[in-house]
Amino acid sequence: VEIKTRDSEKMASILHGSRLALRRTIQGRSSEFSQLRLSSSVSTNTSENNVNDATTHFGFTTVRTEEKESKVREVFESVAESYDVMNDLMSGGLHRLWKDDLLHRTGLAPTSRALRRLHHASAASDQTTPPPTLNVLDVAGGTGDVAFRFIEAAGCHERSKSSGQDPIQVTVCDINAEMLRVGERRARQRYGSGLLDETKALSFVEGNAQTLPFEDNSFDLYTIAFGLRNVTHVDMALKDAFRVLKPGGRFMCLEFSHVTNPAFRAIYDTYSFHVIPTIGDIVANDRASYQYLVESIRKFSNQDELASRLDRAGFSGAKYTNMTGGI
Repeated sequence: VEIKTRDSEKMASILHGSRLALRRTIQGRSSEFSQLRLSSSVSTNTSENNVNDATTHFGFTTVRTEEKESKVREVFESVAESYDVMNDLMSGGLHRLWKDDLLHRTGLAPTSRALRRLHHASAASDQTTPPPTLNVLDVAGGTGDVAFRFIEAAGCHERSKSSGQDPIQVTVCDINAEMLRVGERRARQRYGSGLLDETKALSFVEGNAQTLPFEDNSFDLYTIAFGLRNVTHVDMALKDAFRVLKPGGRFMCLEFSHVTNPAFRAIYDTYSFHVIPTIGDIVANDRASYQYLVESIRKFSNQDELASRLDRAGFSGAKYTNMTGGI
């Protein structure tokens, strides 16, 4: 889904001269597992929009609104250690391609002109004129899978503290402390302590997507992969995303959505409801959590509904791209 804020008049490049000029744009794809679009299409009358204020959906179960957050926390505490491995098994590795595509759409893929300009500005700047730094917030990204792509695309993992300011700073925010613990451990194993303790190019922060612990106008880019459907109050989260983005910033969402082809949907439903929970049982010894993940996709807004919600949150011009048949 790609959306511009109402105060944006045209697409801006990541860099214009020495200043960052990213627009408050929202871009997201329907998919859910770290960006697997494995959710099958359901009629709009089953969406989470139709639940009253006192109750909401936890998969196919109706629960009191205040219960959902704790139940979702329990799910991700249970699957944290095996989450990325399970994504590989359940998607056949497709979630990696979806995340790579997310990076490409930000303009920060290793081959992009925008990233080359970012590197050039960083190299050409001196200590009295700091280079522009792209501030990225990755919400519900506890294990770091999306954040690591940004870090490596910008070359931060190859820089030392003495090399000067990094061209990008990535903040991973997740409500689940266990997911963050796994992500930080993976980051230290992958890059050492420099990125987290010295250059601060990468940080992990516990926080709720509905009430983010950041100041207004703090970030150039907000990403969320397979996390939005797990939020209790989605509209609150979208409004808070708008709040923390700088004018001209971009919101990009990768989420499972609704398969539109009836034949493909039937195959996908069979796979989702019978194969995925079984894999969860075998690999993670947790069938129930993966059953919830499958059900939550069916209860989430379809592509057009999500675009409308983004518009109500303050964004405009929403667009979406169906990947892998709308999964």
